[in-house]
Amino acid sequence: MLETPKAHIQGVAVEDIANEFGTPLFIYDSQVLADTFHGLSGVLPAGVDVLYSLKANPNISVCGFLGSQGAGAEVSSVTELVTALRAGVDPADIIFLGPGKSKADLEACVSAGIYAVVCESFAELQLLDEVAGTRGAARFPAVLRVNPSFHSKGSGLSMGGKPRQFGIDEQDVREAGPLLHSLQHVEVKGFHAYMGTRFLDHRDVVANTQSILVMVEDLAAKLGIDLSVVDFGGGLGVAYFENESDIDTAELGKSLQGPVEDFRARHPDCRVIMELGRFLTADAGTYVTRAAYVKESMGESFVVADGGTNHHMAAVGIGSFVKRNFPIVHLGRPGARPSHTYTVTGPLCTPNDTIVKKARLPEVRPGDLLGIERSGAYGPTASPGLFLSHGYPAEVLVHDGQVSLVRERDTPEDILSRQRLAVFQDAS
Repeated sequence: MLETPKAHIQGVAVEDIANEFGTPLFIYDSQVLADTFHGLSGVLPAGVDVLYSLKANPNISVCGFLGSQGAGAEVSSVTELVTALRAGVDPADIIFLGPGKSKADLEACVSAGIYAVVCESFAELQLLDEVAGTRGAARFPAVLRVNPSFHSKGSGLSMGGKPRQFGIDEQDVREAGPLLHSLQHVEVKGFHAYMGTRFLDHRDVVANTQSILVMVEDLAAKLGIDLSVVDFGGGLGVAYFENESDIDTAELGKSLQGPVEDFRARHPDCRVIMELGRFLTADAGTYVTRAAYVKESMGESFVVADGGTNHHMAAVGIGSFVKRNFPIVHLGRPGARPSHTYTVTGPLCTPNDTIVKKARLPEVRPGDLLGIERSGAYGPTASPGLFLSHGYPAEVLVHDGQVSLVRERDTPEDILSRQRLAVFQDAS
């Protein structure tokens, strides 16, 4: 009898990886990372810089690999900043975002000499001016995040054009001339606008970008700013679910050519930035979990696996009225025809720990490996890894056919090492 073909990544059997590093775990494929990055950057208009948003996957090796391919970094915490720097990203290619930056955050940015701090309030801009002064910085670069007066088109999650904690309302920016001219240690170099995330239609991204470019030109003229940088966000989506299609990057690049080239002709020295997280890493990751038990309950078949939503909260479908399944594959029989219907759960004591619901799969037996695909973004970084004290899983990167452990699995000692047992007086 011929052996059933099993799943491989760059020629390495997933089963061998799971046996070596244990389950559950995340596996990242560097070839997919490279293909995704260059597939997009190669069709974007000349002069558009791609920055990787670490919030999607802050693993230092993922960041380092994308940096080696030419990506800069968009960070939102001191730890993400340190991660990007240690991963080898040039400070001149790092921006720092976030609506609640502390003084310590701003001090770290100034000390590192990053490209710019994206300020999301006038109070933050003034605090940055104070910090830059105490650190001896001369004209430290800042970018204003603008909450546009227009609404986004086609976003799965709107981030601008509505009342939001992000950015400064466009009308308020228009009236900020006196404040900007009062700054002594900071220079506002340009503007940032991020309209939303999970865009799957290139026409929506183009329409939003066109509106942003018109807006920033108008603001720069109004405020007398020498426009040196504009960040038009990104937010490209990934087709996780049935009846969704990936964004057409070729058409996106083609459709952006005209607006971006016209803008750059008027502002040849202006840096144009596109920031992406989910789009760059999602397809490169697989969450691998092993079936512990297969059981029946009131006519429904369940696979209880050793990993669940404590590592992959995105698969729960939080915020969705209808549970939709991430793509799942039987890693022991990836080419076999589906013959059974299973609801796959993790080991947690909550009914919300459902990875996929009523998915069609080949027969699953205890010990079989299942893979949740397109899991390279918002896995551990957006999951309650300490729920029930299971801890975070191992993460590995496959590069040139070699497997590297890029995050060790949490142990009980790891989890308890940050805790302290109080001393209680004996009541007797």
